[in-house]
Parts: sequence; structure tokens; C-alpha cells
Amino acid sequence: MTDEVVMANRFRGFLPVVIDVETGGFNSKTDALLELAAVLLEMDEEGLLRRTESIRYHVKPFEGANLEPASLAVNGIDPYHPLRPAIDERDALQRLFREVRRAVRENNCSRAVLVGHNAHFDLGFINAAIERSSIKRNPFHPFSCFDTATACGIAFGQTVLARAVIAAGLEWDEDRAHSALYDAEMTADVFCEVVNRYRDIFELSRKNAPPQTK
Repeated sequence: MTDEVVMANRFRGFLPVVIDVETGGFNSKTDALLELAAVLLEMDEEGLLRRTESIRYHVKPFEGANLEPASLAVNGIDPYHPLRPAIDERDALQRLFREVRRAVRENNCSRAVLVGHNAHFDLGFINAAIERSSIKRNPFHPFSCFDTATACGIAFGQTVLARAVIAAGLEWDEDRAHSALYDAEMTADVFCEVVNRYRDIFELSRKNAPPQTK
């Protein structure tokens, strides 16, 4: 078996997939899922992580969904705008999950793990939408996730996404913030930055780890 660092052995068989959602509030059970964005990642021959494909869906509020005016004012979404190309949340999830399962197979991983900034918020809305949609094949781990708010607090001393991006030496565009796609891509960039900075530490710990037993 090769000792090469590839995605499958970097994260113990998990494929990290960056997710960001825009919603009609903070309660995943009652408030609408309005935007869903995902960023797929790849690892190069040097063991460095980088983002590749970005995916975004505008989502129709589910029947009876709550929409908080304060949340809509922040994300700037008009859920019922006639030119908004929104699809049902079941359709959005199924399309996303097909792409995630493909990426899991291509990277020889066992399943995906959600990466997000305050990740349990995003995971909660994904899981609630899965339950409403009666989707059986979920490629994501149902409760484990990688939280970049925590990772950036450790690596850069910042837990707010905009400040963490700047502290990492990257550029932040406030005019594009609070779009699921932009926030997902910035979360992906800062996640890659943290992982890449810890590459040498990972390599050392991997070499010093005791052999696995069956």
C-alpha cells in the first residue's frame, strides 16, 4: 500500500465538502432553507488542499416555512422574486448529493463530512431538509463536521469568517458576503489554508503513529 498522502488517508476516509446555507431564520425545523452552496476540494501531489468545483442552488421555501424579516434583510434574498431560479429543496439536495457521491468515489473515500463556518448551523439545516424530503441516501456524516470557526480561532485567533480570511492573508469582499456561494468559497479557502499550514505537523504525526491493527 502506498505511503502517499491522498485525500482518503488525510482525513481518515472522510471527504471534506464545504457547505454554506442562507436561510429564513435560525430554527432549522421551522425556517426556510433559501440557498445551498457547496465547494468540492482536491489534494495535489504535494499534499496541499485547494478548492475546485463550486455548486449553488436557489431553494424554494418549503410549505409553511417561516421567514424572518431580519434574516432576509441580512442575506438580501426575496424568496418569491419572479426572476429567482429556485427549485424545491428535495431537488436541490438530490442534485448536490449526486455530485458529492461522485467526488467521494473519485477520492476513494468512505463518505463526506461537512465543513462549515459554525458548521452545526449548516448541518442542522441540511439534516432538517433531508428529513422533510424523506431522502434516504445521505452522503454526509449525520453529526460529525469540521468547523472553521474553531479551526480559525486556533490558527489565526479569529472566529468571525471575514476577520479569519483577512488574518489568513486572503482578500475579503464585504459586498459579496452573505451569499451562500461566496461564503462557501471563502470558507473553503480558509479551511485549505489551515490544513496546508499544518501539513508538516500531520506528516510528522503520521510517521510517528503506531501501526494499525486489524
